[in-house]
Amino acid sequence: MGTDIPDDEPIVLFDGVCNLCHGFVQFIVPRDTEGQFYFASLQSAVGQQLLADHGLEDHDLESVVLIEGDDTYVKSAAVIRIAQLLGGVYRLLGPFRYLPRRLRDRMYDFVAAHRYRVFGQKEQCMMPTGTIQERFLE
Repeated sequence: MGTDIPDDEPIVLFDGVCNLCHGFVQFIVPRDTEGQFYFASLQSAVGQQLLADHGLEDHDLESVVLIEGDDTYVKSAAVIRIAQLLGGVYRLLGPFRYLPRRLRDRMYDFVAAHRYRVFGQKEQCMMPTGTIQERFLE
């Protein structure tokens, strides 16, 4: 897995032991035809370093985080921005950014609070294989 942290590409931080989060990463990978996204688990040293570097060191592990240059997106804002970057039909999520953040994040938090019970949990973080390995930061 890669060790250099890119500063000009979007990085998705995710809960590495959550099946829903793993599924979200597996959703992004084949749709990211330009190979622009990099990934790291929130639990990893790289994930913790990136959170600290962006003033999110007290961030909980119940949220997807997108780091794009100096910009950070969490919870629903991260999902919407990822969809916009994927382009195509996924850009249709863009207008949801105009909903009040509290409402969007309340829905996001509900799913996050129940994700292990509904979707299950892994014993350890996922290990990528093939060419995708180089886009996972360790």
